[in-house]
Amino acid sequence: MSAISSSLSRRGFLASSAAVGAAGLFPAAARAASQDGAIRPFRIDVPEEVLVDLRRRVLATRWPDRETVGDRSQGVRLAKLQELVRYWGTDYDWRKAEAKLNAYSQFMTTIDGLDIHFIHVRSRHPNALPLIITHGWPGSVLEQLKVIEPLTDPTAHGGRADDAFDVVIPSMPGYGFSARPTETGWGPDRIARAWAELMKRLGYARYVAQGGDWGAPVSSAMARQAPAGLLGIHINLPAAVPPDVAAVLAGGGPAPAGLSEKERAAFDSLDTFYKKYRAYAAMMGTRPQTIGYALTDSPAGLAAWMYDYNNGEPERLLTRDEMLDDITLYWLTNTATSSARLYW
Repeated sequence: MSAISSSLSRRGFLASSAAVGAAGLFPAAARAASQDGAIRPFRIDVPEEVLVDLRRRVLATRWPDRETVGDRSQGVRLAKLQELVRYWGTDYDWRKAEAKLNAYSQFMTTIDGLDIHFIHVRSRHPNALPLIITHGWPGSVLEQLKVIEPLTDPTAHGGRADDAFDVVIPSMPGYGFSARPTETGWGPDRIARAWAELMKRLGYARYVAQGGDWGAPVSSAMARQAPAGLLGIHINLPAAVPPDVAAVLAGGGPAPAGLSEKERAAFDSLDTFYKKYRAYAAMMGTRPQTIGYALTDSPAGLAAWMYDYNNGEPERLLTRDEMLDDITLYWLTNTATSSARLYW
């Protein structure tokens, strides 16, 4: 936690972030939606029968044959997923995740015709800097809960009072408890405008933005749009690949000539990702509706899809319960397909 608090310290944020200025303009639809800017309290209470149905579906999983190789090169290994799904259907407790979320102030507001869910925690320290944090896929606001206390109360985590932030953590459109868009167009630029409107609604005249994964292009779009009050951004997925190199990677071609040793190592790493571990993005980016049928109907299918992200990255970074918290959230909110459409 100290590393998180240090990397996102208020002093470091203001010193290193790209400065932006000038007021951005909302499209007419956003201005119309903002006229009814009610912010409504929100609390999660999933009906027990929904959880019973989930466990029934999980325990009735129809399994494929095991993989024909001795590694995970064909995808998630059968024994590993069976172990996870068995635990999900017998011992996992969603109510613990629900209680974690309900321990924080949650709200809903309608922006640009869409209900947006968000967590909002004010620091006890005066003059705390407002910060809006954006998650990605296959994540959710659940993964951001860990940073709330260090950011809002840094003195309790080895920091200083002037490092304090007010924290706003929205669920992206089509993710979690935010509404599922019924039209195209909800990409990073439109989400960025919605986030600027959200911060305005909360009364913040100056603030900063942070994002990783999909949160990075959303935060970058906020910087380009330069809404009034946005002081700077911090991203942990910078789009630093030169366009010509990106084109080669997308086409599966050889490494460009003239790369340094470090550049070649980076190219090889990205090349492996594109050729072996990016199937999820290719499928969701071209056929989100098709894969969505399987993900929406089969809890085990959804678990495998999210578990396999970037060759099992969730397993390396999250506990078993944390993984299942995210997977269960996607299942309960029926957002497997709507979240996939962001790639499209």
